Amino acid sequence: MVQNNISELHKERLKFKPVLPAVLKKGIANIKPVLGKATKSVADFDKIKAIFEKTYGMPVVSFKSGKNVSVTKKIVKVGVVLSGGQAPGGHNVIFGLLEGLKSANKKNKLIGFLGGPSGILDNKTMEITDKVIANYKNTGGFDMIQSGRTKIETPEQFAKAKETILKNKINALVFIGGDDSNTNAALLAEYLKKENVDVSVVGVPKTIDGDLKNEHIEASFGFDTATKIYAELVGNIERDVNSARKYWHFIRLMGRSASHITLEVGFKVQPNVVLIGEEVLAKKMTLKQIVDSLVNLIVKRAKLGKNYGVVLIPEGLIEFIPEMKALIAELNDILAENEEQFSKLNTIDEKINFVSLKLPKNLSELLLSLPKNIASQLMLDRDPHGNVQVSLIETEKLLIEMVSEKLKELKKEGKYLGKFSSIHHFFGYEGRCGVPSNFDANYTYALGYNAAALVLNNLSGYLSSVKNLVAEPSKWICGGIPLTMMMNIEKRKGKEKPVIQKALVKLNGVPFKEFAKVRQDWAINDRYMFPGSIQFFGPAAVTDITTKTLQYEQKKK
Repeated sequence: MVQNNISELHKERLKFKPVLPAVLKKGIANIKPVLGKATKSVADFDKIKAIFEKTYGMPVVSFKSGKNVSVTKKIVKVGVVLSGGQAPGGHNVIFGLLEGLKSANKKNKLIGFLGGPSGILDNKTMEITDKVIANYKNTGGFDMIQSGRTKIETPEQFAKAKETILKNKINALVFIGGDDSNTNAALLAEYLKKENVDVSVVGVPKTIDGDLKNEHIEASFGFDTATKIYAELVGNIERDVNSARKYWHFIRLMGRSASHITLEVGFKVQPNVVLIGEEVLAKKMTLKQIVDSLVNLIVKRAKLGKNYGVVLIPEGLIEFIPEMKALIAELNDILAENEEQFSKLNTIDEKINFVSLKLPKNLSELLLSLPKNIASQLMLDRDPHGNVQVSLIETEKLLIEMVSEKLKELKKEGKYLGKFSSIHHFFGYEGRCGVPSNFDANYTYALGYNAAALVLNNLSGYLSSVKNLVAEPSKWICGGIPLTMMMNIEKRKGKEKPVIQKALVKLNGVPFKEFAKVRQDWAINDRYMFPGSIQFFGPAAVTDITTKTLQYEQKKK
């Protein structure tokens, strides 16, 4: 698949040469894997160990200098698949993977499975060569081989995947995906070991949400670029606010299960309000309390003559509000257990009535108290993992509606003399396929090259790890961590399933503490920042900066 439409920026980005960490720059034949101590899952040890009999407890791997000619003596064919939502830098992972394989043996081949994991099940492939990758280097999107959300989880699907792997004489398979996609990779690695199929399965950490991280995975790729894109958009809105001074902008940002994006964009643009879902959950805040806090600020600013402001809202906020979280959990179970009956209902009133009768009294009252459009959105089809699709729940509109009603009451009582005009926004897809920043272009290339080192050393069930990311790329540290190390048990569609545990914003972490120091100042004093667009050319202090979050986290060390 060749790209024919190339912009001026695209032409220039093709010339960018990603910088490899020093250890990888020596070539895969000149590095050796060093095995660390045995590991265990983050939780539910016995249950995870029982599921992953062959791959549980493997050691952390690091790469050090040393002759490793064995990787040059065999010719391998490696498959690669893009899984889940897009994130800037996916093409560079494949670029790095290809170059890593070729560095060991020019005859090694890279096969792309088309359309995500379904490409494995349907045996849809294409060979990725230097010529194919040429026009995709340092570009956004996943369009070279496309992505998909098919899950490989049933016995039939595992058998089909095995059949495709054997038919194509695949020696290793690299999954580029998020937590659910890499959970699938771990399950496939376990299955193939149990089937005595000598094929390595390795994952690469991808998600703009930033919730796939730990001490070995300091950042998931795409997060840096996406937050810079969102920060530009929000910064533009803030500049408009600073000019017009007459609207309250409620902006919902991508991030269904964690508030990392909202916190990072908050650091970049310094709006009046940054809602953090994890704090809402920890404080057990109700929807009413959130609304009251917003109303109090709006009234306070109005007294200062400031009938305007900017509010950042994480996409998944509604699931962090304890009462809403309980409601959604009950709805997930009810909809899973009554799928056939529910599908036959035609009107929203019928659906609300059907569900409300099956809910506990307090949750039934909560559902019935919500605006009908929000109640309807809470009952939309679940995603493949059985979760509510929070991107379809317009939390920003819900907050605007409730804030507006409260302000009307206060106005009648003479307690609010200001004017409340609101505009709502949702920034999600805008950030998923942007041209990767220099950081992400370097990081993804290194992740791919590092994945090649893992598969060539026949390591299976690992996630590609590149860390020390606040340093210059040559000083990054490379290796791999067992996917089972990140696992816990969660309930999906009413059943217990092993999944990679999502990394949430830590309220005792340095980034949140730094935010807590300044948010009252931001609320009143309009410290708006206007970061502008991603810079690809110019001084490194501008082009190569990484996230504020990562800088704060590494400062702690």
